[in-house]
Amino acid sequence: MIRFRFGLTPVHDIQPWGGDTPSLSWFSLTDGWYDIEADGRHLFRHPAGGTSVDYYVVRLWEDVLDALPQALEPVPADLVPFMAGDHTQWLPADRTDTEAAATWYGQHALDTGYLRTAPHIRWWRTTAEAGDDLMTVTWTPDSDHDGAAGRVSLPTPGFLAAVTALHHDLLAAMEERVTALEASGFPPGVHIDLPHLRHEQRDRATWLGRALGRALERACDTDWAAVRAGARLLTPPPAP
Repeated sequence: MIRFRFGLTPVHDIQPWGGDTPSLSWFSLTDGWYDIEADGRHLFRHPAGGTSVDYYVVRLWEDVLDALPQALEPVPADLVPFMAGDHTQWLPADRTDTEAAATWYGQHALDTGYLRTAPHIRWWRTTAEAGDDLMTVTWTPDSDHDGAAGRVSLPTPGFLAAVTALHHDLLAAMEERVTALEASGFPPGVHIDLPHLRHEQRDRATWLGRALGRALERACDTDWAAVRAGARLLTPPPAP
């Protein structure tokens, strides 16, 4: 089981952008907190309690949708050990013939580089002739987070349902926020481009469908021969 959780800061408590001409955009209006719950673990929760991510929720949403096409492309059975392995154990290989494998591996990670501290989260899909279609989610906490590394596998439809819920819940919360601003105006001294805000709300509502469309396009996109060749060069040989 996986869930994406978030909450939005009240509009009057959001710090506007800019100095002399403070403003709020769709992006900045998503100020709040977020967390990912996987197998009962809160991946961003700090040992001191609460959530460690106090940031714009749109970043989580954008990064999840950006990673979706790569995440939904099934990993061939012979490459599962490479995908499931630890990149810190790779053999040194600063070579062009390993680039495809390293890039493909990295495309299955959630971007958290903008956070001061954050777990390393990756996900990938496997399918089998028997009909199993699973998403595997792994996480490795950094030194400021509690607990050990973990892994959970769930049916791919369940993973897609969690992503869809994040999309619909954030867009619904922002629809309520945009509608309220259109009806009552915005905080004194703060500029908001209401027509652009409404346009962006409509556009972002289409992003999930576009990400799923890109996932279908990736069916013949990966150069598996290059990935396999690079993976062999990066993977340590089995112990004797």
